[in-house]
Amino acid sequence: MGMERAEDAGIYKIADNLAIVQTVDFFTPIVDDPYAYGQISGANSLSDVYAKGGRPLTAMNMVCFPIKTMDISILRSILAGGLDKLHEAGVILIGGHSVDDQELKYGMSVTGVIDPRKVIANNTGHDGDMLILTKPLGTGIISTAIKAGAAPASAVKQAIESMSALNKKACEVMLEVGVNACTDITGFGLIGHAAEFVLDTSLGMTVYAESLPYFKAAPKLAEAGYIPGGLTRNREYRQNIVKFSPETPDFIRQLVFDPQTSGGLFMAVAPEKADLMVKRLHKAGVKAAAIVGELTSRNKGKITVK
Repeated sequence: MGMERAEDAGIYKIADNLAIVQTVDFFTPIVDDPYAYGQISGANSLSDVYAKGGRPLTAMNMVCFPIKTMDISILRSILAGGLDKLHEAGVILIGGHSVDDQELKYGMSVTGVIDPRKVIANNTGHDGDMLILTKPLGTGIISTAIKAGAAPASAVKQAIESMSALNKKACEVMLEVGVNACTDITGFGLIGHAAEFVLDTSLGMTVYAESLPYFKAAPKLAEAGYIPGGLTRNREYRQNIVKFSPETPDFIRQLVFDPQTSGGLFMAVAPEKADLMVKRLHKAGVKAAAIVGELTSRNKGKITVK
């Protein structure tokens, strides 16, 4: 499994019952606290392994840091945040690489393992599958407001908690209950990643606008103009496959394109398992998990939001 279907991670088979999972991700700061930034980046880097149903084992740091203009204590805090998140995940840091760069960036390359017979792909959903999302949307909008100094403290706290939360528990529940397809929602937004489920398949998708979990501060911040550039680019790229019902609120029309950082898992689950999946997720502490749509044989390759 490689780049042919925009999968979350690369998977290389070593033996009949063993394959390695590899992924890499890094980005510029989206919050002011360096330790929180490190935790968020760590959780985000691990997420793609969980989305495939794998178990991350090792990680290597990737650092771009302006050593001449920024205090080294900031870098120490960032790395501490990332390391603590790895420890929480049971992952070992085995090295990394740093360069002197005018713009701060941090992330990780991660290697994990998986049984190649149990890999969860993003295009193997079935007609009638229910769609479950495990984290609230709106981190892109809130991050944009943070950069402008306009985000309420409560919204910043909630967003940091969500972005720094591992998808480990959600993955464990997913493997216990069983799913037909999975991805995680990150930079391309809900629609961008949901498109992976239906493009070049015989399926279409319906998203339930009123069921989507999101941060309560996000609608007002979006209305005030704190719209990330990535949201606009995501909408321009995928608007041709999306149809909104007339009743869909304007905010939801923006939210589904909002670029997420360290977002939740997005699963296609057999309808008879959907309620059990949500119940198990809630019991495991994944409180935002909700059924947000379904796969259908209608509208092949298209997404309807209603």
